[in-house]
Amino acid sequence: MNRSNKTFGALLACCLGLLLPPTDSRADSGPDHAWWSGKLSARLGVNAALPQVDSGDLSAPSPSGTKVDISNAYALGGGVNWTLDPHWSLDLPLGIPFKARIRGDGAIAGVGDIGETRVVPVTGFVQYRFLDEKATVRPMLGMGLTYVNFVREKGNGTLTALLNPGGAPVTLKIEDKFTFTAQAGATYNVNERMFVEAMVAFTPLKTRTTLSTGQTIDVRLNPVTAGVYVGYRY
Repeated sequence: MNRSNKTFGALLACCLGLLLPPTDSRADSGPDHAWWSGKLSARLGVNAALPQVDSGDLSAPSPSGTKVDISNAYALGGGVNWTLDPHWSLDLPLGIPFKARIRGDGAIAGVGDIGETRVVPVTGFVQYRFLDEKATVRPMLGMGLTYVNFVREKGNGTLTALLNPGGAPVTLKIEDKFTFTAQAGATYNVNERMFVEAMVAFTPLKTRTTLSTGQTIDVRLNPVTAGVYVGYRY
């Protein structure tokens, strides 16, 4: 097992430990108890952000065909869910911001990292779950409004050497954007309270980065996000 797999397993083990509640007689319900009557649920797990990058060219003055690529990112995540009825619910994902590395591509491919940013996506979902609320596995679809906030953007010495050699360090600002996110997933009900959930989502996203040297670059990120969680209904 490689190091990343061991880390993933350790995070899931931590999630299980954090979400196991103390014994509560209310969880022992009779056959007339609806599973969705505990309207609030919370989950904890691991998120992955996998950008599908399509980079434009950096504006002049710069080497022709200067592009960028963005790394995959992983972070602890989760969320809270409010059930409206046996099928419809409102969902708010939560998590640690993703740390994404910005790498040179195109004419500057091979130079390695040229900067980094923290990505804070905020999404409110409306979700629909199929099948009866007591089904062991329930497929789910969701749609939500997303605000993508880029914070703590910074360039490094490589970026400065490429675009402003001998000058002041090159800084950058990435444009924040409103967009939407489509989501699909499934919930595995361990019992009336505990569940395991997996999801995958797609967010169409095009943004512009402006450098302190005056150049700009437009990049389609179009991230695919995925997550695996364990959760508890209250």
